[in-house]
Formats: sequence, C-alpha cells, structure tokens
Amino acid sequence: MPRPISAGTFSSGLLLGVFAILLGVGAIAAALRRRRGKARYPETYAATGGILYTIVQMGCGVVLLIGGAGLVSLAVIFKR
Repeated sequence: MPRPISAGTFSSGLLLGVFAILLGVGAIAAALRRRRGKARYPETYAATGGILYTIVQMGCGVVLLIGGAGLVSLAVIFKR
C-alpha cells in the first residue's frame, strides 16, 4: 500500500513551480526592457552583444517557465 503524500509535499512543489514561473516572466520582461533601453544607443547595444544577448536572456526565462510548469504539473499529478 503506497504512502499518502502529505499536503506539505504538494504545496512545496507547487510553490517552487509558481516561483520559477514568476522568475521566468520577470527574466523575459527584463530582457525586453533592457533591449528597449539599449536601442537608443546602437553602438553600445552592438558592442554589448546586441540581439544575441537578448535572445540568450529570454531563452533563460523560457527555461524557467518550462521548468516551473513542469514542477506544477508534477505536483498536481502526484497529489492524486
């Protein structure tokens, strides 16, 4: 007979997933905000990595979003 999962186990995975999703959204927003700010100075923007820097920063945000969604779904699946 399997052991029942406690509410603490469920909530910790769920909260960690939600936190990762919020961090991912924040990272994407920061990347877009930073790109808009640097677009005023094209030479500086190009010297600091240009669009490639923004793509990498947004990619990290997407990884956090996917990881957070995975944690939330695992918490919900194992709750049952």
